Amino acid sequence: MKWPSSLTLIRHDTSAYNLLRPKKQADPIYQDFMEAWKKDPNSERCLQLAHQVKAKFALGHGDADTPLADAEGRQAFETGVGLRENSADLPDVIFVSPYTRALKTLEHITRGWPELSKVKTYEDERIREQEHGLALIYNDWRVFETIHPEQRDLRAIEGSYWYRYPQGENVPDVRDRNRLWQQTVMRDFAEKHVLAVTHHLNILALRANLERLSAAAFMHLDEHEKPINCGVTRYVGRPDLGSDGKLVLDYYNRQYYTSVA
Repeated sequence: MKWPSSLTLIRHDTSAYNLLRPKKQADPIYQDFMEAWKKDPNSERCLQLAHQVKAKFALGHGDADTPLADAEGRQAFETGVGLRENSADLPDVIFVSPYTRALKTLEHITRGWPELSKVKTYEDERIREQEHGLALIYNDWRVFETIHPEQRDLRAIEGSYWYRYPQGENVPDVRDRNRLWQQTVMRDFAEKHVLAVTHHLNILALRANLERLSAAAFMHLDEHEKPINCGVTRYVGRPDLGSDGKLVLDYYNRQYYTSVA
C-alpha cells in the first residue's frame, strides 16, 4: 500500500489570537466600528474607527510567533493523555508546523503521552497556517477592507476561496503545498503511522485533497465544521481498497480535553 497505515492530524491548542477576538468584540470602540461598518463601510466615521481598532488590537508580531493562550497547554496535555489511554498507535514519525503555537502544542501533548519523545520529529513549513500577508497587521478582515476598500471589492468578485491576500495566500495555495507534503508522506512513510500537529486551514486542505472536495464543499466545511483547537482527525489506510490502497476518514474533530483555555 502506498499510503500510511494511519495519518493523525491535531490542530494546535488555543492561541493568544483566539482569545483576543472575544475581548475585541466586547470593546466599545470595536462595537462602534461594527455599527458604522454595518451602516456604511465606506463612510468617513467607519474609516476613522477602523484606524482606532487597528491601533488598539494589532498583534504586534508575526503569525509564526503567536503564543498559546494558556502557557500550561492544558488542552494539549489532556489530548496527549486521551490518545495514550485510548490505545492510539504510537506514530513512526511526527510532523509539526514550525509556528510557535504548534511546537508548544506538541510539547504539551508529549507531556501527556511521554512515549512521543522517542519518535523522530520533523518541522515542516508546508503544513503552516495560511499566510494572510498585509491583512495580518490589521488583525481583522473588516478593518483591513475598510482601510483598503479595493480588497473588499476584489473578494466580492473572486469569492473567499479564490481570493488571495496581498503578499499572502489563497486556499488553493495552501492545498498545493499540502499536496507536496502529502507526496512526501506517501513516498517515505507508506504503511507507517504518521502524526502531524498543524493548523485549521491545513487540516481542511488535507481533507479536501484526500476526499477530492470542490471549492464549494471546502467552504461548507470551513463555515460549518471548522477544526476545533486540539481536535483530532484520523485517517486509516485500507490496503483492500484499490490497487494501491486508500486513506479513509476514521473520525474528525474528536475532543479529548475538558479544560477551557
